[in-house]
Amino acid sequence: MKTFSAKPSDITHEWFVVDAENKILGRMATKIAHILRGKHKPIFTPHMDTGDFIVVTNVEKLVVTGKKTLQKLYYRHTGYPGGIYSTTFEKLLDKHPERILIKAVQGMLPKGPLGYAMIKKLKVYAGNTHPHTAQQPKTLNIE
Repeated sequence: MKTFSAKPSDITHEWFVVDAENKILGRMATKIAHILRGKHKPIFTPHMDTGDFIVVTNVEKLVVTGKKTLQKLYYRHTGYPGGIYSTTFEKLLDKHPERILIKAVQGMLPKGPLGYAMIKKLKVYAGNTHPHTAQQPKTLNIE
């Protein structure tokens, strides 16, 4: 039996919507990365983008365990010498809650052009509304 390798004509992308209210950040990010990568499909091919689109709502209501709200740090760099900035989870949740989930999922995807294409299929919104109703996303229950 030969190994199956997906071709672009074999791939169909579905849309899913996930409610992030009272969900643990890391557990949710692993499941989202799994679906973005396409590992839940029988046609998964490591060098092709077989994953689905995911819309995440209510991301400002994410939960982390322990003291991570005060102790977890996020770093960014301007590109100039000495241009490193850090911020806590709590402050980032107040200003840009979308970046928390995007950064968590991005670390779980492959690096390079394939991973960059996969992260573009993740749509994150701070409220409970999103502009992707025309795609008729299915509700995905992540526990």
